[in-house]
Amino acid sequence: MFWLYPSLAVLLLGSDPLTSGTPVAGAQPAVEAPSAPAVTLGLEVLLSEHADLLRGKKVGLVTHPAAVDANWVPSVDRLVAAGKALGFKVVQLYGPEHGIRGFMSAGEKLGADVDPHTNLPVENLFGLGKKGRPSAGSLKRIDLLLIDLQDLGSRTYTYISTLGEVMEAARDAGKKVIVLDRPNPYGGLTFEGPVLTRGQRSFVGWATFPVTHGLTIGEVARYYRDVEGIACDLEVIPMKGWRRTMDWTQTGLRWVPTSPGIPHVDNAWLYTATGMVGGVTKNVSEGVGTTLPFEQVGAEWVEAPKLEAALTALKLPGVLFRATSFRPQWFNFKGKVLHGVQLMVTDPSRFRPIRTALALLVTLEQLWPEQIEYRDNFARIWGSGRLQELIPKAKAPLSRALDRLEAPWKDELEAFAKRREAVLLYP
Repeated sequence: MFWLYPSLAVLLLGSDPLTSGTPVAGAQPAVEAPSAPAVTLGLEVLLSEHADLLRGKKVGLVTHPAAVDANWVPSVDRLVAAGKALGFKVVQLYGPEHGIRGFMSAGEKLGADVDPHTNLPVENLFGLGKKGRPSAGSLKRIDLLLIDLQDLGSRTYTYISTLGEVMEAARDAGKKVIVLDRPNPYGGLTFEGPVLTRGQRSFVGWATFPVTHGLTIGEVARYYRDVEGIACDLEVIPMKGWRRTMDWTQTGLRWVPTSPGIPHVDNAWLYTATGMVGGVTKNVSEGVGTTLPFEQVGAEWVEAPKLEAALTALKLPGVLFRATSFRPQWFNFKGKVLHGVQLMVTDPSRFRPIRTALALLVTLEQLWPEQIEYRDNFARIWGSGRLQELIPKAKAPLSRALDRLEAPWKDELEAFAKRREAVLLYP
């Protein structure tokens, strides 16, 4: 997978030109101005090159705080302002999980409200009705739907589920959908994990994807139309300058939290690796409730140095482990002292989040047999109920055990690769 490190800002001290670099007393440090992004987002391409698609239209917008332009202006604010100059009007907002402005917690359901910045009506789609779709009444008020969401590239992250439900609602209402494309922070080349079957569909697994899919959100929309058969009037506005080999730092774009648990791109890289552990167990934390969400894994019964040594011995690509203890201050395990490891991605191009997640589960089972308590959602999250049975039975050497656990996915992933080929937009 392609997991990416944020660039570090370089601070330049003011200097006296006569003393060859000696700092000037009292001089304010100057911050190096960021270079122009290498990637032009779909939002900006739409407004600069395809404004004719919007003129005279009443627009509904599905968006959230992470959908910003290159200058950090939120999509909703940029489009509302642009509408006055270009002759269209945003009349309805729709929020995915966490809402239009991002203050809602995971799983929180709010219903309808009003955006305090624009005074526009909002339907918070997460938890709205049985399927989380725009209401028929709101769709009657608009001519087309714009979708601008920054996704993470995992099928368990609910923004692409909202995308699918919105596309189905638009199809049924006869409304055009325009998706504004954004980078996949995992990269665009590789993908891992069991492929979900249609019978296992849920809001944390909406389509026939492996756990990570290597698609941009625009390509996901095309997959929904061309493979999943959602026959809506769809147009994707591609980015300019993005390549499948490009990591986040190469885009030149600044990271904005996609949800409260993903404040930095580091958390985005590790979301799948640790979330596929904490999300399916009752007594193992993925660090949510701490200042390092998804960057650490721990439990009350773990011996941290022992876990670190075992995971380090596996020599997993692109990741290091550090023994740690932590105490969540909110969410699950609040106030409990947990022991485990912190994860650090050292090489985004080599890091494999699903193999890492398997390694965490298998190693915990090997070192502390029968201590893990699993939730009843394992098959729904992983896409394989059989895997839950096999993990506790994995035998040493553990590196070969991981190979054996991954082997059944080979044919599924090859079939998925063929299905996705026709929807790719970028080299």
